[in-house]
Amino acid sequence: MPCRILEAMRHGYAELSSVRLHYVESGTGPLVVLLHGFPEFWFGWRAQIPALAAGGFRVVAPDLRGYNLSSRPRGHRAYAIDRLAGDVVELIAERGAPRAHIVGHDWGGAIAWATAISHPAAVARLAVLNLPHPRRLRRALRDPRQLRRSWYMLAFQLPWLPERLLAAGGWAPLRRSLTRDSAPGAFSTTDVGRYVDAWAQPGALTAMLDYYRAAMRARAGRPPLAPVQAPTLVVWGRHDRYLGADLARPDPADVPRLQRVVVLDCSHWVQHDEPAAVSRLLIDFFAEA
Repeated sequence: MPCRILEAMRHGYAELSSVRLHYVESGTGPLVVLLHGFPEFWFGWRAQIPALAAGGFRVVAPDLRGYNLSSRPRGHRAYAIDRLAGDVVELIAERGAPRAHIVGHDWGGAIAWATAISHPAAVARLAVLNLPHPRRLRRALRDPRQLRRSWYMLAFQLPWLPERLLAAGGWAPLRRSLTRDSAPGAFSTTDVGRYVDAWAQPGALTAMLDYYRAAMRARAGRPPLAPVQAPTLVVWGRHDRYLGADLARPDPADVPRLQRVVVLDCSHWVQHDEPAAVSRLLIDFFAEA
């Protein structure tokens, strides 16, 4: 990415009630909040930030709590999904907007769903990339076929050992998670180096894994999931190693105002494999508001 594009992004910190979030911001217009997944940070939206800003939106891409330059509360309970959704609502208000368009990929997608379900007044439009609606995901994780894909979620429950393994060989497992299935050139050597710098921040890897630990230890008997009120776009890379494409379609009762786009020949990293196409989908969808 040309240096002039990165320089056009404004870095800042949002002091929220229980966490300090680092973010980058660009553009003017209706607010769009971009939520990255595991094991990324704000830089995972490096193609979409300038595209959305050029399309007439004010874009804010935070490092989620625990990641990169954001603060890291201790203990997995600090990474419960309701706290993560609360961060999004507080960030929107901190940036001076009553509500925002929300985009999430992977773990950011889980947070985007939770925000739209629990805080509907904060979400104008919702776009989720390669992460199923929580009801579909809960069902899928009872299926042995999906459990074979999601074995790492169980492995991450162990103390200290996942941190050791993921950092081994100069972060080789995490490097492979980005480059193994993505399109050639989607992650350059320079890009991967920036991810390594983020992973190497003291305490960051444990915080990143605590998202999985909190999710798997959540109490049974969760409250019912309200339907998503916001118009919703689901974008899905067809060849996702971790999540089957059948999960791309939520139940109509859960998401009554749905548009769905399956992008062929794309991996879990759909916004990296086809950055221009994904950016265009988002711009056109938000322009309908």
